[in-house]
Amino acid sequence: METVGTDRDDLLSELLQPLRLTGVFDSRWHVRAPWAIEGDAEQSCAVLHYIVEGGCWITGEGRTPVELRAGDLIVFPTGTAHRLADRPDRQGVPLKAVLPERKPGTSGEIVIDGSGPESRLLCAGLHYDASAATGLYTSLPWALVLDGPQVDREPLLRDTLRLLASPDRPVGPGDRLITLRAFEMALVLALRPLLRELADNPTSLPMLRHPGISRALVVIATRFAEPWTIDSLSREVGMSRSAFTAAFRDLVGESPARHLTSRRMQEAARLLAETSLPQSAVPARVGYQSAVGFHLAFRKWFGVTPGEYRAGVDHAA
Repeated sequence: METVGTDRDDLLSELLQPLRLTGVFDSRWHVRAPWAIEGDAEQSCAVLHYIVEGGCWITGEGRTPVELRAGDLIVFPTGTAHRLADRPDRQGVPLKAVLPERKPGTSGEIVIDGSGPESRLLCAGLHYDASAATGLYTSLPWALVLDGPQVDREPLLRDTLRLLASPDRPVGPGDRLITLRAFEMALVLALRPLLRELADNPTSLPMLRHPGISRALVVIATRFAEPWTIDSLSREVGMSRSAFTAAFRDLVGESPARHLTSRRMQEAARLLAETSLPQSAVPARVGYQSAVGFHLAFRKWFGVTPGEYRAGVDHAA
C-alpha cells in the first residue's frame, strides 16, 4: 500500500509540472441577469473561470449543469466548449460576438447590463505548447471544480486569483510576462488538490488504479533517460508485452512509445529553453544514445531543430 501511494504521488507530481504556457488572454466580466455566453472549444488551451462575486451556471453538451458561487474556481484542462449563464437553461450569444479579439498577451472586458443579480468573473484562456500535452493530461475530466472553501485552503492560489481579478491590477514593465507566470502558477496550484481528489476516485483516472499502467507511467515520468524498450517496460511492470501495450493504449489514450517520446521531448524542450546546458549534452539527458536520432525525433515532434528551438526561445526572451 505504501508503494502504491508513493507511486501515485510521484505521478501526480509529474502532472503538476506546468505545461509550457505560450500566452494568456484574460478578461473581467461584469454582468447582470439575464445573460448567457457560449464559449467555443479552445485548441491547446486550458480555460479557467474564477467567480469574484455573485454566481453562474456552467453547462456543456451532454453534461450535468454545474452551479458556481463567489469564491469558486472551475478549470477546463483542454478547453472544452461550454456555456456560462445566470440560468442553466438560458441560450447565449457566442463569446466571439462580445470578445471578437482574444489574442494571447492581451486583456478584455465584458459588460452586460440587466435588471437582475450582478456577478463578476475573472476568465482566462491559457495557451500551452500542444507537444507537452500527453495522453495522461488530455484524459483529465472536461471540467474540474474547486469550491470556495477549497480555494481558501490554498492561500497562495486564493491571493493570486484575487490579485489577477482586481480591476486595479498593477501594470508596468514586464507586466505581460508577470501575468503569464501568475496564471501558470494559478493553474498548477488549482490542479494540485484536484488531482489528489481524482486519484482517490477510481472512476476518474482509471490508469491510476491499474497497478501495471500506473507503475509504467511513473517510470516514464521519472526515469525517461533510461534506454527503455516496450519489452523492458512491460517486464518492469510485470506484464506481457501484448497485454501491457493494449492496456496502456486503452487507459492512457496513446501508445507507450509515444508517451515515452512525449516525456523525453518535454524535458528536452525544458533543457533547451530554461538551462545553459550545451545542446550536445541534451540527447543523453533525455534517453537518446545517438545525437542524430535525437535530432530527427526532436524535429519530427516540434517541427524545428533543437538549435532553432533554442534560438527561438532566446529571441522571444
